Order: sequence, then structure tokens, then C-alpha cells
Amino acid sequence: MYEQTLYKVLPDYIKPKILKRMNRYNKWEYGYNDDHDMIVISKTGQIGEVYEIQNLKIALPKQNNVYKFEENKWTRFDYPKVLSKIKTVFDWREYPEDFKEQWYDYIDLEFKRREEGFWYINKDKPIFITGTHYMYLQWSKIDVGQPDFRESNRLFFIFWEACRADYRSYGMCYLKNRRSGFSFMASGETVNMATMSTDARFGILSKSGADAKKMFTDKVVPISVNYPFFFKPIQDGMDRPKTELAYRVPASKFTRRSIVSTDKQEDITGLDTTIDWKNTGDNAYDGEKLKLLVHDESGKWERPNNILNNWRVTKTTLRLGSRIIGKCMMGSTSNALDKGGHNFKKLYEDSNVNKRNANGQTRSGLYSLFIPMEWNYEGYIDSYGFPVFDTPTKPVQGPHGLPIKIGVIEYWNNEVEGLKDDQDGLNEFYRQFPRTTKHAFRDESKQSLFNLTKIYQQIDYNEDLKNTTNVTQGSFQWENGDKNSKVIFVPNKSGRFLITWIPPLNLQNKVFIKNGIYYPGNEHCGAFGCDPYDISGTVDNRGSNGSLHGLTKFSMEDVPPNHFFLEYIARPQTAEIFFEDVLMACVFYGMPILAENNKPRLLYYFKRRGYRGFAMNRPDKKYNKLSVTEREIGGIPNSSEDIKQAHASAIETYIEDFVGLKQTGYGDVYFQRTLEDWARFNINNRTTHDASISSGLALMACNKHRYAPSMMVKREPVNLGIKKYDNKGTISKIIS
Repeated sequence: MYEQTLYKVLPDYIKPKILKRMNRYNKWEYGYNDDHDMIVISKTGQIGEVYEIQNLKIALPKQNNVYKFEENKWTRFDYPKVLSKIKTVFDWREYPEDFKEQWYDYIDLEFKRREEGFWYINKDKPIFITGTHYMYLQWSKIDVGQPDFRESNRLFFIFWEACRADYRSYGMCYLKNRRSGFSFMASGETVNMATMSTDARFGILSKSGADAKKMFTDKVVPISVNYPFFFKPIQDGMDRPKTELAYRVPASKFTRRSIVSTDKQEDITGLDTTIDWKNTGDNAYDGEKLKLLVHDESGKWERPNNILNNWRVTKTTLRLGSRIIGKCMMGSTSNALDKGGHNFKKLYEDSNVNKRNANGQTRSGLYSLFIPMEWNYEGYIDSYGFPVFDTPTKPVQGPHGLPIKIGVIEYWNNEVEGLKDDQDGLNEFYRQFPRTTKHAFRDESKQSLFNLTKIYQQIDYNEDLKNTTNVTQGSFQWENGDKNSKVIFVPNKSGRFLITWIPPLNLQNKVFIKNGIYYPGNEHCGAFGCDPYDISGTVDNRGSNGSLHGLTKFSMEDVPPNHFFLEYIARPQTAEIFFEDVLMACVFYGMPILAENNKPRLLYYFKRRGYRGFAMNRPDKKYNKLSVTEREIGGIPNSSEDIKQAHASAIETYIEDFVGLKQTGYGDVYFQRTLEDWARFNINNRTTHDASISSGLALMACNKHRYAPSMMVKREPVNLGIKKYDNKGTISKIIS
């Protein structure tokens, strides 16, 4: 059975006594509540349930005036025919007062729902939708007519309302699946906000200018046109403009006749608000002030356009000094990483609400939201708006009466199975219909230095296993705190080590001393590779991680051959903690280490502690050819082109032989971060690939014989003074 993971209700998040008191006096204010670290989206002064959506805590309004439709689900309210004939406020004013009195309550109620949201019974359960969501369902026209209620959209709009309410947020960065309805929802919100705002500007950007224009003309404008007259402001220009939708008084209104008429001044007052679109570019909307910026298909910006550069510019259009005056609604599927996906991935990761600066803002200023495809896939949503995750015992009715016979999870798995032999096709399917963020940011196999097909086969296999039994997280520590004694491994959920194999007791802590120096006793069983760092901290706290990998090799011991058994990718508070972590791992496994010596503090640490015997020398040079420093501390440089090529070749060979689907089954590399790093590896920019560096060095250490220098033997003929004879005929002749 599929388990819901998209959101959860936090019971008793607020102490009942406090909740009751604040609700009694309507004391809850719309916006971020610092005392309880939550965002209140209620506009009534009262709150009810607290939702957690993608780590964002959101307080909903208190349940009130719950409406029940006849069919026990969302049903669009009929628009009274007499009102539908009224197109503008000017037409409305022509009607007699007694007629208007009949409809004031109806109009006031619609404004109230727009402002405060709407409670109704759905499948026998009261649920809340925001005012924006109500406007989308009730008054927005989309390509299929009227939108259906979807639970995923409800949560999307609740999250968006929280972004609007939180003074720290610039908006949302939404990672979505294809055909999720984002463009229509964003268009609906654009019109909704614009028709309530004065002296404001609303902008639209997409992966191309043509796409932005299409969104404007095919989505924004029709929604605006179909609004009821009481929500529709005075509009200038054409009813269906191509470039700008202007809610202001047309110039033609200011005539002599209008001036001398008995109409009041406010009769000819407009909002002075506009909606427009711009061509795609880094400097689009630069120097302007926006109340809402819609960023559609932001994961598909290709060179020379760059979504990161554009966001740095457009972010300034949403603020005055430190005060945020506008919001951004950004949403997209992702292209392949080299086709705009990498920049969007960085923007999405920089929008993690758990990673904030001292001002309480994420690095991007946005809040990230990901809704898996199973929540929002067309054809697998029932008539109540809920996804049909699992295959039902009997068909379930969809919103338009069509039966749903299989669950969306089974459908998705069937599609994946059919694309197993087409890795690029499979990766494209993953990007379009992702169930995880890793699916969403899949790259194209032809762009990778290594065999991406095999890497992703292994990643998918590991995800199916959940890695719960294969990988253990923990820490190494000296027994009784006594250094240079025995090292023990302690499982620990906050530990920096991930391990998949522990040697038997007879191989643990196998170390011997020679001339006062410690040496590894299990060199025949495997080795470590390490990409170290020297400096504890950096100015921006964004220094690279220290990375360590352990790899076995074939031996007669009880050791799994060619198996990556340890992964360490971390940057502890001090470099010394990292050095000690590495040392303890080496001692516990009794294996040597091959480390990069361009950052030599780790190797000097080993020597100072008496463990120089653990530090391997570079395998591509004889001892007498090593530099003075290399003889002193060991290690291998990363600057040599030959080393770079040998390092990459070692990883490439290993992937071909031991990763992904093989004749005997799948490989046993269970470290996802390492696999993902291999998938992204760039030989010309190795600094960001810590896991690839250390794992490649481990491979070189275990196969050092392949890199040993060969002796050049020069062969020359030696004259021994022996004459040669030609014995043809009867007389032998000396050959000169």
C-alpha cells in the first residue's frame, strides 16, 4: 500500500490553552508567527489545524460555515443567468436599485470566499480551500472548461498562500510533473491578484518569449474575460490584448460629455494595474517593480539564457530595500542538466526552507515545493479529487465518469519497465513524471563521461531496496577513549560514516608496528581513497567536503571482492575531527590509504600520529623518483594529466564491470551519493566531485600494479668475435 508523504497534520502543535484563548479573542494575525514558528494563513483571527508541507508549518483557519454539496464533493456553483448577462460595472449601475438589492448578499458572499477561503464537505470530511483556489475552481476558465478539484492542487494553493503570507519569502519554486495544471493555476492567481490590486504590475516569463506570450493570450486573458462583472475592473484597450492587459480607465472615457455628466468621480477611476509578458532573458523586468512574477518552465531555460542570472535580477524587482513587496510563483519540470536543468536544480536546492540565513530567508529567497507525479496524474484521480494510488479491487469512477481500473503506481511502474532498454527515454520519462526529486533531475546518458545507463540502473535498484538493510550509518571511536588502542564502530543516525560491510573479528584492528611506525595488516584485502581538505572553515561556509571511500579487492580472506564498503562525505567542525575520523576508519579495517597530497595536512597528521605506514606512495613512480615531500608523507598529486586520465579510467572500468544490471544480477554499490556524483562527473572540473575523487583513488590503490612504472630494457647486439661461414658448394667461405 502506498503511504501518504505529501503533508501531515500536527496535532497539539499549539498548546490547547493558548489556542483556545487566542481564538476566543481573534488574536491570530495573518503572516509568520515567530512564537510558534508557523505561518498563519487565516484571515479571521482564528486558526484550526496546523499542516506541515515540505517542512513548512502552516496554520489553517478554524473550521466555520462548512458547505455541503448534494454530491458530497466539490461542485461549481451556478452563476445566476440574470447576472451573467451583465458584462461591466457600468451595465450593473443601469439596473434599478430593487433589482440590485436582491443580489448584494450573493456578491458579498463571493467576495468573502475570495478573501477568507471556503470550507466544504468532500467525501464526508470537511476540507479547506484558500480564496485563490476557490477563484480558480469557481471562476477560472481553462482549456477543458472548468477545472476539477484535486487534493494536490489544494495543498499547492495552501503552500502558495503561506508563501504570500510569510514576510521572509519571495515566493515558491515548484518542481512539478508534466500536465499538472501549474500554468493555469498561476494564470488564475495572476488575474485574481491583479483584479484586487491598485497601481501594481504583474509579469510573466517562460522558457521563450513565444511561450510567455502564449500563456498570456491563451490562459491569462481568457480567465480575465470570463470573470463575473463584480470581480472585473475597468479595462483599457482590446478585450483580448496580445501584449498587455491593463485595468485602468480608457482614455476615451475622459471626454467633455463625461466631465459634464452627473457621474461621480469614482465612476471613472480604474485600478491602474497591468499584466504583461517579456521575452526570455537575464535582464527581463530589470529596474521595474512587480507585485507578482510568474516564472513558467523555469527549468527549461537554455543557453544563453540562465534562470539563475535572471532570478538574481528579477529578485530585486520584488523588494524595496529589505522589505519584500512582491512574490514570485515559479514552476517547472526539469530539462536535462546541461539544457537548463542544472541551474534550476541549484535554484530548487537553494530554496530549502530548512536552510535559512540569519535573516530567516533561504539562499534563493524562495520556498521549494515538490509534488510527486502520483498525486497529480491525469486519468488516475477519482471523482473526489484524490489520487488512486493502488490498483482497486473494482473500478473507481473518475471525475468525468470514466472508470479507473489500475492504480497510478502500477501504471508508472509499467511505463518504467517498458523503457528499461532505452535509458534516455527512461530518463526523459522520469523528468516529466517524477516520483522523487532525483527522478526530476535525471540527466541524459549521452552527456555523461561514464555509463549513465548502468549508474541509473543501480540507483533505481537501490531505491527499490530502500537501502535499509544494506547501509548502516554510524561513527568510529577509540575504545574507552584511548587513542592508538582499538577502534570500534557504533551505529548512530547522526554518524558521518555509511558502511555496508564490517570485517570479521580476526581482521578488525589488524595493525602491526615496525620501527615504531604503525602499518596496516590487511593491505591484501583492500584500501581507502581520500579527497581531504586543509582549512576548517571558509568565508561563505561553502567549502568542499572531505571524502573517504573504502574498497575491497580479491583475496583469500572472508572479504567480498571489489566492493565499496564505506562512504564518508562530510565537513566536520574542524579539520582535525575529519583527520581523526579517517585515521580511525583505516585502523579499524587495517587498510592503507591513498590520498591527494595537494592538501597535505591529513598526511602530515598521519605521520605525526605515527601512522606513516598507512599512507601509500603514488603507485605510478618508483621510490627513488619521488619528491622529498612525497617520500616524507606519501600521497598522490591531482594536477598531473596522466593521473587525471588514469583516475577517470579506473572509475569507468569499475562501472562497466560491477555497477548496474549484470548477468548475475545487480551490482552491490549501495552509496547513492557516490553514484550520483559519478553521474555528474566532469573531468575538467573535478573540484566539485569529492565522492568521485576519493572513490577513484580507492580503485587506484587496490589496483596499484596497473600503474607501476615499467623498466625500459635497451637491447643491442654484442660482437663475440665468432666468424660465420657460408657452407654452400664444396668450399666454405667466411661471411664478411
